[in-house]
Amino acid sequence: MRRAKMVGAVLALFVALSGTPAGAGEPLESEAAFSKLSALAGSWKRAGSDGIAFRIDFELTANDSVLVERWVHRDKTHSLTIYHRDGPTLMATHYCPQGNQPRLRMESGGDENRISFDFHDATNLNSSDQSHQHRLSFDLADMGQVIRGEAYRQGETSKESEMALVRIP
Repeated sequence: MRRAKMVGAVLALFVALSGTPAGAGEPLESEAAFSKLSALAGSWKRAGSDGIAFRIDFELTANDSVLVERWVHRDKTHSLTIYHRDGPTLMATHYCPQGNQPRLRMESGGDENRISFDFHDATNLNSSDQSHQHRLSFDLADMGQVIRGEAYRQGETSKESEMALVRIP
């Protein structure tokens, strides 16, 4: 009986230790995506502009577990988007000048150099008929010129835009 308990305890320990997530030796998709986004830390401007009237600052905070994207227009913060991991995915919460706060969840799979987010839910959004950020993406294939895309939706109408960003030295 004592031997059976010992074997049971060893088996239970083995099961507990082997219960790590699949691919535990490999970074989770959210880790890899967050690492790529973290490389944006610094100041960026629209390609072809002087960066004086408008820039986007990216800053890591909270022990490098959160990336803050701050749009600055004429030295005043215009909007914020906060990126952080949520288990196997990545979340983006956009604090919009319209007063709503859409939360977007990273889409899984796809191109390793493109990180895309899709609408998950929102705070202070009374109806989907109100304008809100619905999609967000980064094409990071060329870190010399990053393409940031977004789509705002109001009801069934969606307005998409892209901007090429270059780092401010």
